[in-house]
Amino acid sequence: MAAVYWLIGFVILVGIEAATMALTTIWFAGGALAAFFAALLGASAEVQLGLFVAVSFVLLLFTRPLAKKLLRTGREEIKTNVDGLIGRTARVTEAVDNELGTGAAVVSGQEWTARAFDGESRFAPGETVVIRAVEGVKLMVSESQREKE
Repeated sequence: MAAVYWLIGFVILVGIEAATMALTTIWFAGGALAAFFAALLGASAEVQLGLFVAVSFVLLLFTRPLAKKLLRTGREEIKTNVDGLIGRTARVTEAVDNELGTGAAVVSGQEWTARAFDGESRFAPGETVVIRAVEGVKLMVSESQREKE
């Protein structure tokens, strides 16, 4: 009868994994499958449980990093929020001058305080600049490559 319980556990764990695709229960499904075969061979409940824990742990320890690496292949990490601004261009709306502490730029319809990335450059309203970093609520900008050409 123990074999039936291990088989039910295996099916439930595989079902959860199929529904979530989060690599959370598949390792335990492997342990349940090993315990199922042990129960079919007549192993004691302690051996079945020990095998379940050991196989689950070994699968988790050795195959999870490999599986995560394989699943990420070909996917580009999508930057969100502030990280998504770095490298984009912005239009200067107020003269950027670090000495005077002035500057503003618009990117994606939102106005931000702007400062020169190198601390020395100045940009006039209407210029296009590249966002190099974000410090707090300030865009750190530099000269656009298009303007250099």
